[in-house]
Amino acid sequence: MGDAQTQSPNLYENIRDSIWATLAEIKESQKETDRILKETAKRQEEISKAQEETDRQMKEYNKRFGDLTNRFGEVVEYMIAPNLREKFKEFGLIFPKANKNTDVSDRENNIFLEIDVMLENGDKAMLVEIKTKLTADHIKDHIERLEKIRKYADIRGDKRKFLGALAGVVIPDNVKENALKQGFYVIEPSGETFNITPPFGKPKEW
Repeated sequence: MGDAQTQSPNLYENIRDSIWATLAEIKESQKETDRILKETAKRQEEISKAQEETDRQMKEYNKRFGDLTNRFGEVVEYMIAPNLREKFKEFGLIFPKANKNTDVSDRENNIFLEIDVMLENGDKAMLVEIKTKLTADHIKDHIERLEKIRKYADIRGDKRKFLGALAGVVIPDNVKENALKQGFYVIEPSGETFNITPPFGKPKEW
């Protein structure tokens, strides 16, 4: 009986010590967890700030690139426009008149379009679209533009035929081939001047 009484306090002490040791471990573990969470939150904040800075820089880059592209397009437009009439003479197309930045705005018939350069004579008119880099979408847009000018001309009793040309500083081979298949003239810079490639077969008229 005396032995049991002697062992009991020791047992309780062992259990107590074990509990305190476990609590101490939990406390230390919690401290480590809190430290890790704080570190993680700090890193996430740093990543978030870095992402915001990256987004800001990208927006600034896109704006600058857009401005540069617009200015470059204007330079190309003014470089090409004055010499187009002479160049098209090589294809038997005589255009006494050339207009830059023509705008059609017919609210009554819902016809709106812009033309970079329009070459004209009494029988035909050539709509020239000028881009820094020519894409397949630009070809589609130009087809729609010519369909609109045809509709606008019919309403006004204008019987002239309309032709299309696409100019670009950079023109991928597949885009150029597509443009020529669609019946467009393709205009490309060459040294200090530019070359015009006639469409495959007969030029398309609208």
